[in-house]
Amino acid sequence: MQTLIIILHVIVSVALILVILLQTGKGSDIGAVFGGGSSQTLFGSTGPTSFLSKMTAGAAIIFMLTSLFLAYFSGRGGSGSIMKSGAGAPVQTMPAPPATMPAPPAGIPAMPAAPPAK
Repeated sequence: MQTLIIILHVIVSVALILVILLQTGKGSDIGAVFGGGSSQTLFGSTGPTSFLSKMTAGAAIIFMLTSLFLAYFSGRGGSGSIMKSGAGAPVQTMPAPPATMPAPPAGIPAMPAAPPAK
């Protein structure tokens, strides 16, 4: 099922790209006044507007639906893990630090002596 939707998604995305590229821009009407473009169009001067806009809307709706289905299917995947199941190597933990610091050994000052005042 997921493979079928992926294939449909790719076909619709290519069709959507082609339908959008076939459409003429808004500024092409000005160029047709001076004799350029209108005789060389694929569908004539007024034919492609409704047909191509309907094709674009249909392809866009199918593209969005297949995108939603693919996102749903990818989120439903199993909870696989790359870790081996079962007991692995033991985890070594550090002992907790003592609550209070021990007193320094005899003969070693706890804090360095202040420099002599002059």
